[in-house]
Amino acid sequence: MHYKHRIAQRAAREVSAGQAVNLGIGIPTLLMDYLPTDQGIFVQSENGIWGMGKRAPAGHESPDLIDAGASYATIVEGGAFFDSVTSFAIIRGGRIDITFLGALQVAQNGDLANWIIPGKMTPGIGGGMELAQKSRKVVVLTTHTTKTGGAKILPQCDLPLTAPACVAKIITDLAVIEVTADGLMLAELAEGVSVDEVIAKTAAPLKIATGPLPTY
Repeated sequence: MHYKHRIAQRAAREVSAGQAVNLGIGIPTLLMDYLPTDQGIFVQSENGIWGMGKRAPAGHESPDLIDAGASYATIVEGGAFFDSVTSFAIIRGGRIDITFLGALQVAQNGDLANWIIPGKMTPGIGGGMELAQKSRKVVVLTTHTTKTGGAKILPQCDLPLTAPACVAKIITDLAVIEVTADGLMLAELAEGVSVDEVIAKTAAPLKIATGPLPTY
């Protein structure tokens, strides 16, 4: 299984029956392939969909039905459409139970930086700021390191923040790390990955959960 799908498959286990879920751009969109369809889970897209389904199959795309990342989407039975004002009122009102976001950096206290690398063009911070601040739980899905091998999990972010102290859990291609009041806790390992490898590729201090670590 490709590492992105392994991350998404593990992340889907964070969702409980009946929850309202928001999926950020990138790896989070892959969760649609792993969320159960019989547990009353509704996926919200910040551009105005409640009850988003899987990506539209080739040949069945509708130009009038896209997600926040501009990919062709579907809608489940009972779903609804609304304007951006209503969509962001849902987010800002704390109605999203759990949101999954990508990351450029995460700090040991849960600070999130995921919207800009200084000097590179970006259209703006977008809805990620509201989602990070107002969702009841924020889970980051990301590679453990950058393309050049640098750590993404740091003592402190040095990129502009999306929101402070908002991340509850980080799921990467190497490990599941929980953000606690006492720092970062290594809770699970990806199959074939060692504790030493995770420690070596994490710039922030890590505590290790007691007992044998589960794998995914």
